[in-house]
Amino acid sequence: MTDTMFPYHRLARSSPRYRWWRPLLVGVVGAVFYVVLSLLYLVPFAVLTFTAPAELAAFADVLNTGTIDMTDPTVFAFALGSIALMLPSLWLATLLLGSRPVGLLSSVATRLRWPWMLRCFGGALVVYAIVFGLAFLVLDPLSGADPISPTVTASTALLVLLALILTPLQATAEEYVFRGYLMQTVGGWLKHPAWAILLPVPLFAIGHDYDLWGLADVAVFAIAAGWLTWRTGGLEAAIAAHVVNNTLLFVLGAFGIVDLNAKGGSPSGIVMTVVTMAAYGAWVLWQAKRSSLATTREQMPPAWASAPPPSVASPSLWV
Repeated sequence: MTDTMFPYHRLARSSPRYRWWRPLLVGVVGAVFYVVLSLLYLVPFAVLTFTAPAELAAFADVLNTGTIDMTDPTVFAFALGSIALMLPSLWLATLLLGSRPVGLLSSVATRLRWPWMLRCFGGALVVYAIVFGLAFLVLDPLSGADPISPTVTASTALLVLLALILTPLQATAEEYVFRGYLMQTVGGWLKHPAWAILLPVPLFAIGHDYDLWGLADVAVFAIAAGWLTWRTGGLEAAIAAHVVNNTLLFVLGAFGIVDLNAKGGSPSGIVMTVVTMAAYGAWVLWQAKRSSLATTREQMPPAWASAPPPSVASPSLWV
């Protein structure tokens, strides 16, 4: 690879606008935008809590004690919506201060490659359906666990609807921040992709309120998602896996099959994540090779280099 061809984690450097300090400013300004948007998002929930305290008791617990009950639709909507606000915050900050075009955060094509992402969604659905099916229908009964028994409550339908609407936004926002902004920030400073893949992992993990096994599980996913992002030249494969994983878990939780408030992981959960991401990753790389997917981008020339040369007046024949 020549010095003028940039893989995903180095894409910020392909822009003539790049300076080493710009990502730091983007992070600071993005954090300010996020705080402002979060406060605005909080206002209607807080107002409804005081006007209808009985109906929004679970959200009142969030405000008073910090207790989050993800089985409550109001709390669920607030939690996922709050995370989703990271995406517009990052885009606004990048638009103001980051490398151009802003689409460099998406892929080497400076945009989300929708045909490729839809293909990744299809593959992720198949892989996750097979792994989840084997886990719940085969491995759990063999280990002596009780058979799954879906339950329908008054909030089940609303939770499913919210999961289908908000989870893609929440998961996509996390990918843009941790596999997009942070990977390209580190990649702008350190050339080897391992730094860009691994250094954001602890930040992604500690953003989840899990025990040690749960954090390790999250870290495994983050490493695999970062590696796929680097290998495919964009966020599409990571977004697809993240959206499918979270949506399936939230929908299963709406029916009481998994605990939406669980904080603990397990060695078997880590093994399940390793198997899932290994199978999905192998399929993604196979499909990327078949479709000759672009994974690098050529350095963009500075604005003055693409400008037409100034016209030169012909000398006059008359003195």
